[in-house]
Amino acid sequence: MMIRFAFNEKKTTQAAAFLINEGGGKINYTKLIKLLYLADRKALNEWERPISGDSYVAMRNGPVLSTTYDLINYPDDSYWHRHIKRDEYDVALFDDPGTSSLTKNELKVLKTTSDEHKYHDWRDMIQFCHDCCDEWQHPGNTSIPIHIEDIFKVLEKTDREIEIIEDDISTINYAKLIFGIA
Repeated sequence: MMIRFAFNEKKTTQAAAFLINEGGGKINYTKLIKLLYLADRKALNEWERPISGDSYVAMRNGPVLSTTYDLINYPDDSYWHRHIKRDEYDVALFDDPGTSSLTKNELKVLKTTSDEHKYHDWRDMIQFCHDCCDEWQHPGNTSIPIHIEDIFKVLEKTDREIEIIEDDISTINYAKLIFGIA
């Protein structure tokens, strides 16, 4: 079994919008995706669940939130694109979605992550993730999955703790499926 979370586009969009606001209303998209990854990583460490629910991949420039990366690069008529627009290498807030889907603790993690990297540009963020995210392995000219279990191992969770987390998430996902909860 593998630990999988359900991607939450509304929550991810609100988290991205929060970080864009923290950056003055516009931010380089590489920096944004690294901030979102680092915030998810902190949430996994603190609560054993991410903010976004996205899946992760290792790309040449570091870890990436897979679905979020696609949202940034392939415009469509999604919730994300009603609020966030890409302009060359930046993303900007078009219509603030607010933070109603985010908890106070999630907002705190986002704020802390933003503050820690306030003066870092996108190149600094790439280097930081290469240096601090031991779950990332250079994929060459392709991408490879980063499994949640690998992140937990780097965060020093024991095999037994990871097994319990996996069972809990599996039970939650099954209940959501049975009761039709998104």
